[in-house]
Amino acid sequence: MKVQNKYYEKANNLRFESLYREATASYLNAILIDRKSAESYFGLGVCYKNLGEYEKAVKYLETATELRTKYYEAYFELGVCHQLQGIACGAIKNFVQAIQARPDSEEAILQLGISHEICEEYDMALMIYQKLIENSPNFEKAYECKSALLMKLGNYREAGNVLNGLIKINPEYKSAYAGLGICFEKLGQKNKARRFYRKFLSFDEFSPQTEFILDRFNSSIKKISNKPFTVVK
Repeated sequence: MKVQNKYYEKANNLRFESLYREATASYLNAILIDRKSAESYFGLGVCYKNLGEYEKAVKYLETATELRTKYYEAYFELGVCHQLQGIACGAIKNFVQAIQARPDSEEAILQLGISHEICEEYDMALMIYQKLIENSPNFEKAYECKSALLMKLGNYREAGNVLNGLIKINPEYKSAYAGLGICFEKLGQKNKARRFYRKFLSFDEFSPQTEFILDRFNSSIKKISNKPFTVVK
């Protein structure tokens, strides 16, 4: 085994165990021996990203893309770093580069839409989410992101249609029922809202969203019942 590979393999093992600080030392040793190793720079960048040191992460990830063209993983991680830094325009560029390297990447396309949404380019974000739904009809995150943005924009009827589509492909998608309840409540259809709130609350799994929906459900039945719905944690 080459010396460089020894350090590189050790760094990878440490990174996969989430020992990011320890992994950086081994990646740096690997780079000292082979400064043309795009994979070592990539691993080092990912470690710094997970340590919250985004400027260092960007530096090493950019070096990885310079050493290896069409490096999908490096461009994707660069986009994530820029999102975490609040630099959405930089993230857009990186996710476009990631998609150019791997055109069928649903995650990169989704993150591109999210970046446009962060930039308040809502029409572009909605178009990207819709294209994802059309091209990858079982990709649940696309439905979730599109419906959430439509609700944010106050378009509850269309958001409800998207959530109905999500439930058709996955009837166990718990948060979709909560979203539908909110949409119908906003549209003034209280009975339908209660039905979907009740369906959401029927799931055994407790989540941070549960108490919020429980409050909405109980508020909606105050005038007709003195027995509020409860959830056992």
